[in-house]
Amino acid sequence: MTGQFPATRLRRTRASAWSRALYREVQLTPADLIWPLFVTDGTRVEQPIASLPGVSRWSVDLVVDRAKEALALGIPCLALFPHTQPERRSDDGAEALNPDNLMCRAIAAIKAACGDRIGVLTDVALDPYTSHGQDGLVDSAGYVGNDTTVEVLIGQSLNQAAAGADVIAPSDMMDGRIGAIRDALEAAGHHNVQIMSYAAKYASAFYGPFRDAVGSKGLLKGDKKTYQMDPGNAEEALREVEMDLAEGADSVMVKPGLPYLDIVARVKERFEVPVFAYQVSGEYAMIEAAVAAGAGERDALVLETLLAFKRAGASGVLTYHAAHAARLLGA
Repeated sequence: MTGQFPATRLRRTRASAWSRALYREVQLTPADLIWPLFVTDGTRVEQPIASLPGVSRWSVDLVVDRAKEALALGIPCLALFPHTQPERRSDDGAEALNPDNLMCRAIAAIKAACGDRIGVLTDVALDPYTSHGQDGLVDSAGYVGNDTTVEVLIGQSLNQAAAGADVIAPSDMMDGRIGAIRDALEAAGHHNVQIMSYAAKYASAFYGPFRDAVGSKGLLKGDKKTYQMDPGNAEEALREVEMDLAEGADSVMVKPGLPYLDIVARVKERFEVPVFAYQVSGEYAMIEAAVAAGAGERDALVLETLLAFKRAGASGVLTYHAAHAARLLGA
């Protein structure tokens, strides 16, 4: 202890707003935010998502408008997720390899409108494209194959990089996919395309609204526990992160967010690398439900939870509240 009462009064520095600001250990700014957006077909289409109040699917032209909005708010990066039409889904997720798929068209449109002024992060996994809702290829026994899936993920990553993606974010949790994707990107000349690995992605109950948003919830056969992490494990998360960094990840992600802040903190302390956290759909929905029930005030809840990520050591946060938070922070 550095001092004793009354010579030391810790409340002295809390006595006024200017002093609290001066002594604040962790700051939150719009530059700490990544805004996830859901893309759908059509023109001038906005489809509100019932399980995510305030969040919509947007057609490509309106996603471009959201990109311009993000620029104005100081948000540096968007994360894109496609809502693939049922007729384009298949057991092998072949639509992920289509150079004219929804994701690639959205990437190209944002880059044409905004150039390098904003980053585009793209999800690499097959669940938006498979008819069974799994993140990879399923064998005759119902098991999601690892190496066969990785081969498709390589093609998906190259497809997105060719369209102009700045950050490839594999969310599938297959073993060895980071090294395979990095090698393929290097061989294709995409030397500056980053990989943000979903290194510690847990088999969580908090993903339900997201699956509604991408149209896979009603399709999902079985669960994802053979490849996503067990919520009881922490040491395993450190092994996952260590392997992905060794294979060439530029940054890593922990998902979900608030229930796993201990993992964020341990990863940051152990590896001293950029760590991101995803405040997932279920977390967002819980805040909105609390607000609707009169149990909390949105602005305060949003800013406090986002600050918690930064305090735990996150370099940035993927959050559906990104635009709202950025407006509050810029006020």
